[in-house]
Amino acid sequence: MIIELFFERSEEAISELTNKYGKRCKALALGILGNEEDAKECVNDAYLATWNQIPPMRPDALGAYVAKITRNLALDRYHKNAAQKRNAKYDACLEELEEILQSKETVEEEILSGELKGAINRFLEQLRKQDRVLFVERYWFCKESAEIARELGQSTNYVNVRLHRVKTKLKKFLMAEELI
Repeated sequence: MIIELFFERSEEAISELTNKYGKRCKALALGILGNEEDAKECVNDAYLATWNQIPPMRPDALGAYVAKITRNLALDRYHKNAAQKRNAKYDACLEELEEILQSKETVEEEILSGELKGAINRFLEQLRKQDRVLFVERYWFCKESAEIARELGQSTNYVNVRLHRVKTKLKKFLMAEELI
């Protein structure tokens, strides 16, 4: 329905997109950027990019499509901001994965490479749903363990232990795939 509004070039498309996916996109951008104003700008830029890309694009999953645009824009903004200062929350999230992905490339470059991306997707498919949610919430949405714990009704310690176990499994999986 929302995609059809984009194809009709109806301004209502942006309103509907905001109502349905706005909170999630803002949380995603805020998790990466750590700055409310930058996150709002990033989400607005994502809406504009979505408007410019649909049509001709017709994404199967609009929520995932706009989230990916938002994340990419937030990462671009993060790198621009990082030249000036450090975002401890996002850097800490990446440093956790650097322990596994020991490479000369940055973690982001590695993750974006097709081979590793495919392997991580295969790995995530093998996980229990709750472990997969924990991993995505922490490493895609850059949420703090305490925030994830509150959302899931678990203790922070439980989340940290589960994340540690998932990272250990990921390392073994990537070693078996000869990617690290």
